[in-house]
Amino acid sequence: MTAEVRIEGGAPLRPHDLRAAVLGEVHARPFTAMETPRRVLHFAFDTTGEAARRDRAAFADFCRRRGLDPLEEAVKHHRVTLGGVALRWEQHSEFTTYTWEMAADGSAPFHPSAASLAGAMAGLPQPGPLLVAIDLHLVGEKKPKIAPAPLFDRASLAVAENAEGDALFATDFQVDAGGFVRILVVDRGLGPERAGALVQRLIEVETYRTLALLGLPEAQRLAPSIGRIETRLAEVTEEMRRTEELVDNHRLLDELTELAAELEAGAAASLFRFGASRAYNEIVRLRLETIGERKVEGFPTWTSFLARRMAPAMRTCVTTEERQETLSEKLARAANLLRTRVDVELERQNRDLLKSMNERTRLQLRLQTTVEGLSVAAVSYYIVGLFGYLMKGLHDEGVPVDTSLATALFVPVAVVSIWWVVRRVRRRHIAGKE
Repeated sequence: MTAEVRIEGGAPLRPHDLRAAVLGEVHARPFTAMETPRRVLHFAFDTTGEAARRDRAAFADFCRRRGLDPLEEAVKHHRVTLGGVALRWEQHSEFTTYTWEMAADGSAPFHPSAASLAGAMAGLPQPGPLLVAIDLHLVGEKKPKIAPAPLFDRASLAVAENAEGDALFATDFQVDAGGFVRILVVDRGLGPERAGALVQRLIEVETYRTLALLGLPEAQRLAPSIGRIETRLAEVTEEMRRTEELVDNHRLLDELTELAAELEAGAAASLFRFGASRAYNEIVRLRLETIGERKVEGFPTWTSFLARRMAPAMRTCVTTEERQETLSEKLARAANLLRTRVDVELERQNRDLLKSMNERTRLQLRLQTTVEGLSVAAVSYYIVGLFGYLMKGLHDEGVPVDTSLATALFVPVAVVSIWWVVRRVRRRHIAGKE
């Protein structure tokens, strides 16, 4: 399909790179007209990661070896016919489906068994772990009317009509002896197009129902860890009220950090699964809403049955996700509170340390002043002594000078001069000058 728009007399308009993909997405999985009676075997496999690429290559090789229409590079949907059997291949984000459609005898529902009809699937390598296996039988209305109850487990049987009342569909959502979930559809005048649309929607309901419930084991796996973290958080917060020592606060903060890391690891691992479960559950709801079920007396509809059986599982997933989010916030608040306490304690210790340093500085200053005084006295003593030797030498040479008087007069001059020099040196050092 071209994405260009051609204008007469001008060059084609250059399309957006994704225009073709966006336009084609609406038609990626069209309904297939289906004649009654018909038998449909539907398989869904987990093909996350590299398995999807291997599955695409295997299916492309399957089509090539049998001379079927080739699988194009980017398509997610492909339909081929092998004799009288149609095969529809679809690749989704985390799973791949194979749907086999074949003519059927409408006289006895689910005969022959699905296991005997699924031999063609053996011609393909299994793409990944099996998630869904459906045996759907589309039969026409007969007299006497087909009674669904004998074909299924009465305890879990869900039966409904479509909005127009021209089709009845039933299932018990349980696997039979061959491992298939059986769905019976009674055609009361649908026509091929509407029959194909109804069959596809019913298959999607069962497929997405199964995929939505994959979140439940994940929630059950995380529940003990979340419960343990909740309990330990309560214990830590209670212990926070009684501890005052910095070492204890550090220990509690380290433990809160470990609990938060464990919780976030579990939340990150389950983020996609819970989000996918919500999306799949919404698809199930929308498909049933589109069908527009009408109640058949004596039986629950598919919607009411799934509301009782499936909704609790979905609520468990939602509750687990909410517990993770709430617990993460509580851990963050407790850690911030404890971190604040640690910071305050550190500031108190720093204040005490600075106070002690100031005290030591004052003592050093006093000691320095004392040392300076002693230094002035000592240096002055030596200077006066030298001056006395000088005067004595002059006196011995005949210079008329009173040695004792001159030395006595020089003492205050020496002391003041030495004191002034020491003070000037100290000031220059304090000012950062050399």
